[in-house]
Amino acid sequence: MPTYRTVIHRTHLSPDLNDRLAALGTLQRCPDYLLLRHTEPLDLDGLRRELSCDVNTLPLAFEPEQVKLVVTDMDSTLIAIETIDEIAATLNLRDQVAAITEKAMAGELDFAAALKERVALLEGLPESDLEEVFQQRMKPALQPGAAATLAWLKERGIATALVSGGFTFFTDRLQKILPIDRARACVLESRSGRLTGRLGGTIVDGQGKAEFLHDLVREMGIAPNQTIAVGDGANDVLMLQQAGMGVAYHGHPIARRHADALIDRGDWHDIRYLVAAS
Repeated sequence: MPTYRTVIHRTHLSPDLNDRLAALGTLQRCPDYLLLRHTEPLDLDGLRRELSCDVNTLPLAFEPEQVKLVVTDMDSTLIAIETIDEIAATLNLRDQVAAITEKAMAGELDFAAALKERVALLEGLPESDLEEVFQQRMKPALQPGAAATLAWLKERGIATALVSGGFTFFTDRLQKILPIDRARACVLESRSGRLTGRLGGTIVDGQGKAEFLHDLVREMGIAPNQTIAVGDGANDVLMLQQAGMGVAYHGHPIARRHADALIDRGDWHDIRYLVAAS
């Protein structure tokens, strides 16, 4: 009979709730979360509503203590913004671009085509405006707990990687201020200091993200089951499915359907609990 491990992302419960959980299995109190070991699957949606917190059962084949790699998406995952929408805002095109972004992340549009359409609208933008977007909009938008959790992972010998359908201009800069080992993203083409409205190189779509995870697994000599992937949108689905544990971080419905764990109420600190729950 399998033994499941379910992380309850809170520590204080009423006596009634505590007794109810204890009746389902063995309840362990950890400093920042509760860990329930049980032999029958749980009604996670019901428990999430009842407990008003995130509740996640780890995949049976997933061993947190064996994790060697965490790969994260950038926009709306590591940071709380969609970078291309913020770039478009400098041209007074935020609403037009954001509408396309939303549909692409929900899986309603082909990602590559939607990206090309949005990038074309940026033609003529000075590259210097990208630096302003990074300093004024991206850096302040790091998700709560993200920097500390990446450092926490590195302290435990877990490699970290950033993969994005966004742009290397920004992933390169995030690597300089965060403990991120590897990154892959799209290249914005420019000429004479201005964007051409085109992309250079390969578009990092959903397949590209899954291939990046696969490449890192091969290079590190580890198993896919020793990885965690974190994302929020349609172009993260393949990566979430390929990882040992896929985490939908405040995700769109399409990402939530294909993830092993959902972080809907908490922040990046909650990802630590999924790694520590051994």
